[in-house]
Amino acid sequence: MVRPSQRREMARWAVEGGRSSIRHACQTFALSETGYRYQAKAREDNAMIADGLVRLTTAYRDWGFGLCFLHLRNVKGFGWNHKCVYRIYRELELNLRVKPKKRLAHERPEPLAVPETIN
Repeated sequence: MVRPSQRREMARWAVEGGRSSIRHACQTFALSETGYRYQAKAREDNAMIADGLVRLTTAYRDWGFGLCFLHLRNVKGFGWNHKCVYRIYRELELNLRVKPKKRLAHERPEPLAVPETIN
């Protein structure tokens, strides 16, 4: 499945190369013209969020996203949305490594003893 951002890039590639018009490129890649012209706007809070996340992850190395977000929300009092904070968390590549489970070595079981008499 192709994401809208990928469709936008393909349409821009077709238009910038002089291969087609904006209307034709948008129809070809099933993209609206407003979607073609969309420019994402960065919020002013993004720098504050990034700074807070970096400080928390350097101070508390074993904290994941959940603890960092709850600390920013409940202790610091910021009202940021968890989706916005998680997007910046991923962009900064602060994710913790998922540790593999330690598995016990399986020994070969001994064969069951066969009874010599009943009971």
